[in-house]
This record gives sequence, C-alpha cells and structure tokens, in this order.
Amino acid sequence: MDTHAHSLPPTAASRRRRGASGAHRGWLLAPSIALLGLFVIVPIAVMLLYSFFTDAGAGVVKPVLTGENWAELFSDPYYRLGLWQTLRVAGGATVLCAMLGYPASYVLAMTRFRHKWILVLLLFLPFWISFIIRTMSWVDVLGTQGAINTLLRGLHLISRPMSMLYDEAAVTVGMVHFLLPYMILNIWVSLEGIDRNLILAARTLGCTPWRAFLEVTLPLSLPGLGAGLLLCFVLASGSYLTAAILGGPANFMFGNLIYDALNSELSWPMAATLSIILLTVLGVVTAIYARFMGLGQLYEGFSR
Repeated sequence: MDTHAHSLPPTAASRRRRGASGAHRGWLLAPSIALLGLFVIVPIAVMLLYSFFTDAGAGVVKPVLTGENWAELFSDPYYRLGLWQTLRVAGGATVLCAMLGYPASYVLAMTRFRHKWILVLLLFLPFWISFIIRTMSWVDVLGTQGAINTLLRGLHLISRPMSMLYDEAAVTVGMVHFLLPYMILNIWVSLEGIDRNLILAARTLGCTPWRAFLEVTLPLSLPGLGAGLLLCFVLASGSYLTAAILGGPANFMFGNLIYDALNSELSWPMAATLSIILLTVLGVVTAIYARFMGLGQLYEGFSR
C-alpha cells in the first residue's frame, strides 16, 4: 500500500484519481479518434488541398496552388442556383417525410395488432431493394405510359397522357420515397421508448386523447423527429441519382454538379471545391440544429 498517497490531502488525492481516470478514457478513445482522423479528417484535408490545385484539362491536375476554382464557384450564378435548388428540394422532401412519417410511426408504435412484427418487416422491406430500382420504378408509375396515366385513360378521365416526369415535383416524390423509411424508423424508435404510464396518467388527470398527445407524446418524441429531419435533409442534399433519373435538365442538384465535374468535365479540383462547399453547408445546418435542438437529443433519438 502506498503510504504517500494517504499523506496527500483529500482534494489532491481525488484530483489525482480524476487525472488517472481521464488518461484512461483518453487511451480507450484513441483507436476511435485515430480511425476518425484517418477516414474522415484526412480525406477532407486532401479534398480541400485538391480544390486549390490547377486543372490543366483532360483530367490532368497540376499541383500548383490557385484560387481559380473558388473564384469560379462564387462568380458563376449557375452554382448558386444548384445550391438553392438542392436546399429547396431537400427541405421540401424532408417536411413531407415528417408529415407522412409521423402518423405512420404513431400507428406502428401504438397499435395493438398481435403480429406487429409484420408491420416492422414492411418498414424494413424498402432497405432490401436497390435504391436505383426503387427510383426507376417511378418512371413506370409517372410516365406517359405509366400506371397513373393508364388508369386515368381507362376511366376516361383524361384524353391524353399527362406529363408528370422530369420536373421538380417528380424529383420530390422520388426523394420522399427514398427517405420516408428513415423518418419512420427514427420516430418509431422514439415513440417506442415512451413510458405508456405517462399517457395514462395524463388521461387520468382529465386530458383528452388529443391533449395527451400534445402534452406528453409529441414532446417526448421530438428527439426521434429531430433525428429524422436532420438525417433526411442530409441524405437528400447529397443525393444526385434521383434528380438524374426523374428530373429534367433544369432540375439538377448540387450532387449532379459534382458528378458532372468528375465525369463530364474531368475536373477533379472543381469537383473537390463543390464537395467542400456542400460539406460546409451541411455542417452549418448541423450546427444550427445543435444550437436549437442540441446534439444530445439527436444521440438520444438514435440510442433509444
């Protein structure tokens, strides 16, 4: 036994133990921090460096630092239009997912159906189908020879096919189809974690079902709703395939600009510049969420 430790004042001993505990936690976190730096920080740093390289054309990149890529980004209104359309479509699709997803999540969480696992299976079923196949299926639904036009013409409600593809509405529908399971899953997990006795207590104290929902269920489910909103918005903002398949030439998103810079223009520095801008914008959105909602609620929504 260390007699010197017993001779220390209690405050110094406790401070010493806290220091040792902190060092121990630091060593435990070291592998995670190293992986985070290797697979997140380093690629972002390389991409940022690439954004200042010189594009010599035909896919040739010269390691000569220049600000031409950034100057083009901020001076060309085409990129600002792409960013605005991305935020608008992603925001609209996210709001629609919340409006459609919350009632579905509530029914799934509160149902007394004996075989509830079937409903949960239906929730996870879209994750088993390729995202490309799910997106392409809307061409057969919204196209001029698709299911909707065929049904309406068969009922003699229209004389010629309606144009429902290759516009912003079609892109939004595809986005909602892609994002809705994520929204339902986050809200459902949050609703499942609510103690039903709290709802019963509210009803016992005189609350109507609607009042009990507003006073108890909705506030307690906000972590899941917030997590779903943030996740859906980030996924929608970074998507490019939905707009490429269901949108027209004017319905591009920022992801399409990055894709074109890589595959059509073969400009790695410009693609890196656009990627950094999109990453920054989504980082700002996450910071705003953390400021008003708190990342603790986000973690709580995922952990329940």
